[in-house]
Amino acid sequence: MDSSLLWQLGILALLLFASAFFSMAETSLLMLNRHRLTILAKEGLRSAKFATRLLNEREQFLGAILLGNTLANAAAATLAAFISIRLFNLGELLMPVSTVLITFAILVFSEITPKVIAARHAEPLALAFSYVLLPLVKLGYPLIWLANLCANSLLRLLGMKVSFTESNHTTSIEELRSIFSETTSPIPQKHREVLLNLLELEQTTVDEIMTVHTQLEIIDFEAPMEEILQQVTDSQHSRLPVRKGPNEEIIGMLRIRAIMNALRKQELSQRLLIQHMEAPYFIPSGTPVYTQMQEFKQCQQRIALVVDEYGELKGLITLEDIIKAIIGDFTSETTEQQQSYRKEDRGSWLVDASNSLRDINKKLGIALPVDGPRTLNGLIVEYFEDIPESGIGLKIGDCKLEIVKTQDRAVKTVRIHP
Repeated sequence: MDSSLLWQLGILALLLFASAFFSMAETSLLMLNRHRLTILAKEGLRSAKFATRLLNEREQFLGAILLGNTLANAAAATLAAFISIRLFNLGELLMPVSTVLITFAILVFSEITPKVIAARHAEPLALAFSYVLLPLVKLGYPLIWLANLCANSLLRLLGMKVSFTESNHTTSIEELRSIFSETTSPIPQKHREVLLNLLELEQTTVDEIMTVHTQLEIIDFEAPMEEILQQVTDSQHSRLPVRKGPNEEIIGMLRIRAIMNALRKQELSQRLLIQHMEAPYFIPSGTPVYTQMQEFKQCQQRIALVVDEYGELKGLITLEDIIKAIIGDFTSETTEQQQSYRKEDRGSWLVDASNSLRDINKKLGIALPVDGPRTLNGLIVEYFEDIPESGIGLKIGDCKLEIVKTQDRAVKTVRIHP
């Protein structure tokens, strides 16, 4: 075997190595964590800055990769055929065998193996390769520009348009939800729950977390002063809505602490009530919770009354309700809340049917449908299309439900067997 043949074999090995290099570089850079890369670049790591420049100019970077890979593979195939002819001198008879062998070599040594390695060690390889790739992109810019021009012209002729914009690799809401839901995620469970709740705010409306009007504590402006005084004294809230007239129109929100301080100096009267009322803040039903959170901040409000399209009161929502929807209950449960969920010895739960389905699903770890009625009572009434009697059972999804108590044309208590 003469020295020229050895040189040719050496060059063939270098071409295969060059093809493997471009394959590893492409895979490692495309699989690089962009958020991690941004952090490293801000910390001043030079290779991270180079890699960021490459990914920001993705069209040029991919053009350089494809150009180098194609040249290396084409040259390797040609050289392999030439070497085969020299070694065996069989001419055209050996060409198919040579093509199969070089294809196998490129597939194994220049494609599969390098890309598997790059996928497992994306960050260190991408940062190292960026020192080589950035100069190559600059040196080969004229040829890359010409190739991209021809490719884009062909795409326009076919009625297609391709642009490597930032939107091509941004993370969608659904992708974030999937990341946070993974049990293998390094984010602690409690933090994942908060992040998932935040993502759901855009799809959750105020109707789903508000206190419904039937459960509101409301002051009747025209009631006897003794009754109002007792109601104000016993109230656990900072503000109470005040209604007036036969249509029960809400005329204001009474500040409980302020009027209690005023009662030390004077007796309760309608005039005193008016002095310590503030204008009610109304919001339409169906408002997204995320939007309402921004509105609370902008309007410097903490309590809003939810009304339907006819102006009828549907419920009340507070800033605390939104915070609880994000991070869960952060105060000790009151006696009323404890009575809403009572666990029985058999593992079943006695649940107040006025509770929201989302709250029931979270507390009991079940999956009742939330795309229709907001409360358990509404779900059951929709299912039967009537007010069911006590003792009737039903199954919704994987949950068995039993009507325990009905009262005032509504389901009051339900036994749930998760």
